[in-house]
Amino acid sequence: MIELSLAEIAEIVGGTLHGTDGSPKVTGTVEFDSRKLTEGGLFLALPGERVDGHDFAARAVEAGAAGVLAARPVGAPAVVVPPVAVDGPSRVYALAGDTDGSGAAVLAALAKLARAVTDRLVAGGLLVVGVTGSAGKTSTKDLIAALLSERGATVAPPGSFNNEVGLPWTALRADEETGHLVLELSARGIGHVAALCEVAPPKIGVVLNVGTQHMSEFGSQDVIAQAKGELVEALPPAGDGGVAVLNADDHRVAAMAERTKARVLTFGTSAAADVRATDVVLDEQARPGFRLVTEAGEAPVRLGLHGAHQVSNALAAAAVALAAGATVEEAAAGLTHAKPVSGKRMAVTTRADGVTVIDDSYNASPEAVREALKSLMTISRSAGAHRRSWAVLGPMAELGENHTRVHDEIGRLAVRLDVNRLVVVGAAARPMHQGASMEGSWGEESVLVPDVDAAVALLRDELREGDVVLVKAANSQRLWRVADALLAEGGDA
Repeated sequence: MIELSLAEIAEIVGGTLHGTDGSPKVTGTVEFDSRKLTEGGLFLALPGERVDGHDFAARAVEAGAAGVLAARPVGAPAVVVPPVAVDGPSRVYALAGDTDGSGAAVLAALAKLARAVTDRLVAGGLLVVGVTGSAGKTSTKDLIAALLSERGATVAPPGSFNNEVGLPWTALRADEETGHLVLELSARGIGHVAALCEVAPPKIGVVLNVGTQHMSEFGSQDVIAQAKGELVEALPPAGDGGVAVLNADDHRVAAMAERTKARVLTFGTSAAADVRATDVVLDEQARPGFRLVTEAGEAPVRLGLHGAHQVSNALAAAAVALAAGATVEEAAAGLTHAKPVSGKRMAVTTRADGVTVIDDSYNASPEAVREALKSLMTISRSAGAHRRSWAVLGPMAELGENHTRVHDEIGRLAVRLDVNRLVVVGAAARPMHQGASMEGSWGEESVLVPDVDAAVALLRDELREGDVVLVKAANSQRLWRVADALLAEGGDA
């Protein structure tokens, strides 16, 4: 973060100084985890389900923090922020444990601080890029950051740090040396993306797709499209450098061109896309190769990421790089050299005994599960071999009334793709097992197990050399414990 005194922070957020004259300066990071504070940092006193950050404020200052952003006096140098309405626009998401609105007050102040810092940096040349969509946000954000890093210092969030805590926290990582700030924007309702855009207004906005995840909150894909499109509505006009990067292969996303004053740059496999892929092929590890085609020229790309769906993510990243001034050759080279960054997303590891584990367990939308199953089959059939394929799948979350139907469809798809064994984990995913059992002549190929321990026990008993195992479920299921157990047991090749 840029250097600011506690007095300056108090003025920005409309807070009151307590236990300090305001002269101490924040020269370190802004953190809500006191264990991660650096010397001269700013501690965010946020309530949690089990503990309240206000109780750790004095300890944070003793450990080197310059001060605390808090909702009440904490017996240490602090900027105490005013209360806000808990149902107001500052409360985009409900913080677990925020029973008195103190979390909402601190988050509202954090947003004001991030906006003030971002505005100063933008005036000095910082380029802000925002990414949203139902699936692929994190992978695309990582690719964009990799490409822009070739052109200057770039800040991007770790993993999926993309809500009212993660986005301003990331924005405050930028300083005078930062040339690019890449932000991931999530939404669970109308107005969420718009609120996040207010925190750090993007000049380039990317909308990847409109899927069916979070249907229980939104109700329909059209409402999801309405929410995701708030990003392009927040962009500056084309004359001021605004660029909307839209997926030409998703008709709901393509239609967002009518909702923005920014220049529209489309990507996809469609011949009409401005940035498109041709001659797409997958290698034995389901890593895509393709030809990047634009009006300015063409160049070959060979991704180090796994899954055909990464082509779309890569095209979106290339479009951002081109909009930021990169050449086609530079964008293609950057994509080819990019490495996986965020874990548990199509992470492919082969054990010493030849068993390959595909850990895609971080989250699971219906669209992502379908793509992961296809990648599983590509890898299991590589090099002319037919290795046994295992799909270890848990429930997908937030599908609303579509829960049973979608899980049933995934189970049937596993059969149609000729997955050898389907291990369904948890009672909530039972329709997946039932769908598979009803499709074709499947019998014991599909099994329903109650939990992670049962899944691991089954795999330990039945896996053999050369098998390929996909692990995927909603983040809340923590199904990565299956992948972790398999890898810890077998050792890496």
